[in-house]
Amino acid sequence: MFDIGLSEMLMIAVIALVVLGPERLPRVARQVGQWTGKLQRYVTEVKSDINRQMELEELRRLKTQVQDAAQSIESSVQEAVSGAQSELQSIGAEVGLNEAPTDWDAVYAVRRARDRIKDRRIEREKLLGRKRPRRNVYR
Repeated sequence: MFDIGLSEMLMIAVIALVVLGPERLPRVARQVGQWTGKLQRYVTEVKSDINRQMELEELRRLKTQVQDAAQSIESSVQEAVSGAQSELQSIGAEVGLNEAPTDWDAVYAVRRARDRIKDRRIEREKLLGRKRPRRNVYR
């Protein structure tokens, strides 16, 4: 970190021993060690915060790129679908399939009316005593 060699550290230790004395030197050395540990932890936290911010910014850029790609794909799909629909409509117009759509309610109403007429006929025949021939169901 500071590029201090062994000889320089030895010189600092001798000066500290002379200035502080042998009684206070261990306490001061312990305190200096705690301070350097706190400083290293602080530097490590700052580095990790910077790395997180850089990764977050990178993820934001990636998100915008993916969103742009998704929008372009969506627009191309929409264009393809609209082109296919217009093509189908033009083919339908050429073939003549643009007739009015089937009114299924009317179709089912006719079927229900036929079924009611058939049921009335069967009831009338029962009242008159006529027997209907049995239909072969498995045919």
